[in-house]
Amino acid sequence: MRTLVVLLALIAVTCATKCDELDRYKVKTQWNKAYATGHARAHFIEAVWRTFFHIAPEARSLFKRVKGEDTTSGEFEAHGQRVFGSLNVLVTLLHDEDTLKAALEHLHKQHVERRIPDKYFDNFKKALGNVLPAVLGRCWDKEAWSECYDVVAAGIKSH
Repeated sequence: MRTLVVLLALIAVTCATKCDELDRYKVKTQWNKAYATGHARAHFIEAVWRTFFHIAPEARSLFKRVKGEDTTSGEFEAHGQRVFGSLNVLVTLLHDEDTLKAALEHLHKQHVERRIPDKYFDNFKKALGNVLPAVLGRCWDKEAWSECYDVVAAGIKSH
């Protein structure tokens, strides 16, 4: 009987874990498909940014330095590539918690210095949640993405 209780407790803890091992694997696999290469990557990145600015048009003011008013400008495209390059690193590090934590702390400092309001991380999550299903189709796991994105965003937000 005790063995059964312990087993059930372990199952409950495992099920309650946010962004567990399986979620991380799914997100990494799906990210590799969505992030792609070449023109597909550029179109994916542009679609996410356009969706983000549709959700939060006032956020363009945060990107004045990189000409956020025009998502097709070279300055903004370069910035978009940097942001998604960082996101790529974070997704890759989902299985390496110590290195992920260090990367998140670095990005946290950058976003605090730039005074990025936390609400924009939620808006970016919504943008990804609109674009990823269009790219991935039925393969998209909304719950895994939500849980793992929340882990990443919590590490960067200024709170």
